[in-house]
Amino acid sequence: MLEQALRHRLSLRTQVNSSLGELETLALRIGLIQNSMHPRLQDPQLIFFAADHGLAESGLRPTQWSSTAECVRGLLRGELLATVFAQAQGMQWWVTDAGVREPLQPHPRLLARKQFAGSCNASLRAAMTTDQAQAAIRAGMEIGDAVHGNLVACACIGLGAQESAALVLAQLAGVELHSLLGFVDTPLETLEKDPWLGTLQQAQARHCGAREPVEVLAALGGADIAMAVGTMLVAASKRSVIVVDGLPSLAALMVASMINPKVPEFCIFSRSNNHPGLSKALGLFASTALLELGMECIDGTGTALVWPMLLSATAVLSDGPWDEKLND
Repeated sequence: MLEQALRHRLSLRTQVNSSLGELETLALRIGLIQNSMHPRLQDPQLIFFAADHGLAESGLRPTQWSSTAECVRGLLRGELLATVFAQAQGMQWWVTDAGVREPLQPHPRLLARKQFAGSCNASLRAAMTTDQAQAAIRAGMEIGDAVHGNLVACACIGLGAQESAALVLAQLAGVELHSLLGFVDTPLETLEKDPWLGTLQQAQARHCGAREPVEVLAALGGADIAMAVGTMLVAASKRSVIVVDGLPSLAALMVASMINPKVPEFCIFSRSNNHPGLSKALGLFASTALLELGMECIDGTGTALVWPMLLSATAVLSDGPWDEKLND
């Protein structure tokens, strides 16, 4: 009944403005998330979960960062556009030390929640114990419970995070690992010679018996992904809008959705880079990112740019002269 009422309300808008395209779909989604004819978004929170992944010890694809700690420091110093955009949009933002190998200096925007100093190399042993994974999920739930507002955006950063996320998604969703890494049209003979992919396949083979979501997370994931799982679970229980940005956050959502199948209903997707596996991963949730700007930034950057669009979507359902027609 709520959906029918929201659609009717949107139809009154379109009588005056013609089609509003994706804004109508977005407004409907937010109204259903908040269970309200007059949804309101307030005090948005952008949370970066940072952790080192043992897979990086195997010499994975190079990144612009020499270490996870360097990326964290760049965020905290306001050198990266993710925090610049968030500040410009009036979003609160935090960086969570979920498991960064190096020690980090205290900072007002740094949440010290280190579970352990980096995960193990999943190609050699389980990345975490099940107890460690569950503890990280609980820490994420505490963060989700503590944040204000009714929108939380989750992004994971760290060396090896993309690869760990691809392994988790491949295992839980039953899709080809190479498709999540961007090797869609690569010849088989080339794949067989790629040492980087070989390391990940070794990790996949070692833990092929893992099936339960937390078991897979412990075997192949990391503390950052686990904390994002906990935050998403709590955010969904509070009927908050969850903005998911990046492959690791999608892996967290996959785990969360297998714990509580309702969680994806509260999610909206953004995109900060052209990682070739993102489109495949988004397809696992039958979704696409709201914005495709061709950026090459760290995960989380796109969420700040999506925020004005979300506000505009709620404005579509705000009170106005067309309300008189509701009683016609």
